[in-house]
Amino acid sequence: MSVTKVETRQSLLEAARQIVAAKGYAAVGINEVLAAAGVPKGSFYHYFASKDAFGEAMMKSYFDDYLATMDDIIADKGKSSAERLMSYWQRFYDTQAADDCQGGCLVVKLGAEVSDLSEVMRAATKVGTTAIVDRLEQMITDGITDGSVSVGESPRMTAEALYDLWLGASMMAKIHRSAHHLDRAMTVTRQVLHT
Repeated sequence: MSVTKVETRQSLLEAARQIVAAKGYAAVGINEVLAAAGVPKGSFYHYFASKDAFGEAMMKSYFDDYLATMDDIIADKGKSSAERLMSYWQRFYDTQAADDCQGGCLVVKLGAEVSDLSEVMRAATKVGTTAIVDRLEQMITDGITDGSVSVGESPRMTAEALYDLWLGASMMAKIHRSAHHLDRAMTVTRQVLHT
């Protein structure tokens, strides 16, 4: 794929992320994404084989960026593992509290929707969320090792439970348009990690 084609493809994915985060996947038409990216109508299939392939690429791109941010947090050796974990959760909080608690997390916005609509998007979301939990587990394990974190369950179970907690809190924040549920998730997270 030429550099220009790669750049155009990425522009389409970035435009779609913003639109889909606001409207959901099924409500967004291909022409709306093309217009937002400044790409001529009718050229969509030069970049993606189908809307399903496009959705899968959008989710993979989202997780690539998300995981790169997590990797940056993990790599910050100027902080203890507990501080890195709480930096991650604070970033999660800030993202989900934005825009009247409408947030920008595609997992929160699309998780249930795409699981019913598209097997390839569901699979991409499963791979991405598993990678998030893997990194959380790593940070918890590092925290146990450096003594900045202690947990009552295994690092894996704790990582899964905390991620589930935050997804649910994000959904409730959207419904109530209030950060109250995110505040509670932060409090519970600190209690679970003993930070």
